[in-house]
Parts: sequence; structure tokens; C-alpha cells
Amino acid sequence: MSKTIAIFGFGPGLGVGTGRRFGREGFRVAVIGRDPDRARRHADGLTAEGIEAAAFPADVTDAAQIACAIEKIEASFGPIEVAMHGAAGEMTDRIPSTLDVDVPDLAVPIALKLHSPILMTRALAPSMIERGEGSLLFSSGVSDRHPLPYLSNFGIALAAQRGYIRQLEVELRGTGVYVGLLNIGVLIGGSKAERIVDEHPELIPEEVEIARMGHDELGDYYWRMYTERDHVELDVGFPD
Repeated sequence: MSKTIAIFGFGPGLGVGTGRRFGREGFRVAVIGRDPDRARRHADGLTAEGIEAAAFPADVTDAAQIACAIEKIEASFGPIEVAMHGAAGEMTDRIPSTLDVDVPDLAVPIALKLHSPILMTRALAPSMIERGEGSLLFSSGVSDRHPLPYLSNFGIALAAQRGYIRQLEVELRGTGVYVGLLNIGVLIGGSKAERIVDEHPELIPEEVEIARMGHDELGDYYWRMYTERDHVELDVGFPD
């Protein structure tokens, strides 16, 4: 029987690359995104490549919508073997200076990169523990460990997410449930962020150089983490 990967916050970069990689290995792909039309287009794109995929629209910052999406996924595809949280914020949500960060400026980053991963975990971890198998995969950036003031509010949220995931991994040892965090220090090929940066290069300080990587290559990293299970964290594209 085919296994299922559910990708929470599916986008044209990381979501496509991860869905494509797992789909090639026979996984069914559940596409979870806030915009129903966009989610369906992504699912249709995978289906056109011979991958079994379907859209399950949901706001991944809303506990009730997450629970409803999971119920529908499991009714259609069976138990979720792998969950990947790939939701990311918009460049317009960033605060370009730490000195300018106020408490309200953390609402979007914290909702996307801390609260949403917690909601996903709470919805899926109990059944994974009961089955004695499963994987919870997460995504992060570079700004929590390599300070980039132009991403100040997101750096704060990513640091909080990392603390949560590290603690989660410790508690899930020996249960059969794997926890992995991919820290991405590159612009992802095909992503909305890449398009925005190309259209508005002034958003990135002149002294900052950001490498680029195709979404398929990042999907390969997630597959490696899932199959090898030898890293809690894997860094990709970090500065030397």
C-alpha cells in the first residue's frame, strides 16, 4: 500500500520539490494550502507527472482547519506517514531592523513558524506514536543563527521554532517517530520569494549575497532525512 506525505503550507518552491521527490518514490501527496485554487493547481501539476496527489485546502495556522484537512486526507489516502511543514511568510511581512521590531510585528512570523508547526504536531504525533512510526519534517532559514537584521522578526520566530523542534525530538526518541529540521540558507528555485527578490532586488541589502538552489534538490534533502534518519537538523546553503 502506498504511503502518504502531507505537505502543510504547500508552495511552488519547497512544496513542489518535496512532493515531486516523495511522489517519485510512490507516496501519495496531500497538498495543503490556504488558497483552494492554487492548491488544486499544485495537485494537478503533480498528477500530470504521474504522482497520485490531491488538494486539501486549509489555513495551516488554524487548528480546526488543520484537523478537518487531516480527517479528509486520512479518509482518502489512509494514515499520514510523513508530514512536512513548509509554510513561509511574505517578504512584505519582514521588519528591516531589529530596533524597529515591536510585539505586533511578531504575529505573522510566530503564527507561521511556531504556532503552525505546534498545531501540526499536536494533530499528528499521537497517532504516529500509537503506530510506532512516522516522520515530522520542518523547514527553517538562516536568520536565527546568522543574524540578518533585514529579516529581524522572522529570525526571532525561527529561533523559537528551532527550540521547540529540538525539544520535541528529544521527547520522541524511542517512539519510532522521526523529527527533522531542514535549515535553508538559499533562495528556492521557483518560489514566490525568488520571484519577489528578482522583481525587487532592493529588498536585499547590497552586502548580502544569497545563493540559489532548485526545489528538486531540496526535495532530495528531505528524502535523505526521511530515509536515513541520522540528522535532527540539516543545513543547506549556510554561509561559511
